[in-house]
Amino acid sequence: MADATPSETSFDVVVIGAGPGGYIAAIRAAQLGLKAACVEQVEALGGTCLRVGCIPSKALLESSERFAETAHVLAKHGVNVEGVSLDLPTMMKRKDGIVRQLTRGIAGLFKKHGVTRLHGHGRLDGKDGELFRVQVTPTDEGGEAATVTCRHVILATGSVEATLPGIEMDWDRIGSSTQALSYPDVPEHLVVIGAGAIGLELGSVWARLGSKVTVLEYAKRILVASDAEVAKLAQRAFKKQGLSFELGARVTGARVEGKGKKTRCVVEVDGKDPITCDRVLVAVGRKPNTDNLGLDTVGLQTDERGRVTVDGHRQTAVPGIWGIGDLVPGPMLAHKAEEEGAAVAEHIATGWSHVDYDSIPNVVYTEPEVASVGKTEDELKEAGVDYKAGSYPYMANGRAKALLHTDGIVKVLADAQTDRILGVHIVGARAGDLIAECAVAMGFGASAEDLGRSNHAHPTLAEIVKHAALQVSGSSPAI
Repeated sequence: MADATPSETSFDVVVIGAGPGGYIAAIRAAQLGLKAACVEQVEALGGTCLRVGCIPSKALLESSERFAETAHVLAKHGVNVEGVSLDLPTMMKRKDGIVRQLTRGIAGLFKKHGVTRLHGHGRLDGKDGELFRVQVTPTDEGGEAATVTCRHVILATGSVEATLPGIEMDWDRIGSSTQALSYPDVPEHLVVIGAGAIGLELGSVWARLGSKVTVLEYAKRILVASDAEVAKLAQRAFKKQGLSFELGARVTGARVEGKGKKTRCVVEVDGKDPITCDRVLVAVGRKPNTDNLGLDTVGLQTDERGRVTVDGHRQTAVPGIWGIGDLVPGPMLAHKAEEEGAAVAEHIATGWSHVDYDSIPNVVYTEPEVASVGKTEDELKEAGVDYKAGSYPYMANGRAKALLHTDGIVKVLADAQTDRILGVHIVGARAGDLIAECAVAMGFGASAEDLGRSNHAHPTLAEIVKHAALQVSGSSPAI
């Protein structure tokens, strides 16, 4: 991977941030013939998603699911295993190894495509004539001070953990998802504040490994952005796995008490008795990371939610400065950032780009998985859209029965007049894979009949999608 030198301080594009959006933007820009650099203050590339988010959490979800399946499910298949035990250090080592391999892979791609990596904290520093200045300041993890210039800046600094008033974060006993990915032992009692994707995924990990897990959620339901019926079915499944839920719970404080073996966490919930536990995972969302980004030096401001506003091509109010990913409005999803990163690079190089925001899937990698694309029923009702719905249960699918994963449904929502698919919502095994064909179908403007009449192999879980689509018109022969 190339490092910046005094003779290499001017670029066509400088990307600040090497997360999924940033590194994709830098590589795509280089592929299109632009001289590109990427600033990242952490030694390992890949951003929050790769280092302490999507990738390590999925590694632990997979490992913990296999542990739980071996201990509790394999006997139903006629596979008897005795003396099942947990080797947490080995599980963590595997997780860390996957992260290390992938971060090195990004470094290799930078080298392959000629992207200059600038190690340090990137900050806008006004303009030098027609060129933008970007300061690179060394961090504790290394790097050299430099100032580079460029015609275009892509802001891709992502997001950071949000917290709540009254919660005394010590980033150990009371911490975020980052700490929950590396607990040194299995907590006897883990309290999760927030019933979104992060809280439910990591709560599931530690529940499978032996923790008592209590999930506190301010809203009256879990997964507030998901389809209500799907979320209700998911919660029922999670309860079977041992997770307990307190909904409508307003957390007013959390603190660590005691020392040594007597150390405990106390969580205060409005109107209820305090909860004593071993660890607290605060998973109440994320907020855009604009800390010391120098937006004021180029005349940029953030909106009421701290986001950088952009137009339909992801360009800010300052021509030549672009924003992508968690930093700008829209769902905080790695694949959304990737699409935006590639689109911005293409727009800079060619003057044209496109991102289909109506068909961006969202997946919660619990067991069962929860996946969606497009509008929910509540959103369609609120917008006054006349729609039809079709659903099909996992219980009726032969492949699901063979897998011993029969909890769940697929729901397809389509326009009542045109039959065009408006949304698909799935709770069940491998929902994250099944949602892909639905996103593709929506991207091509398919109707529910198009999806339902497409031939699906038998026996597969994908047949559940087929029959749910046919059921929009009540024409599934399997019901």
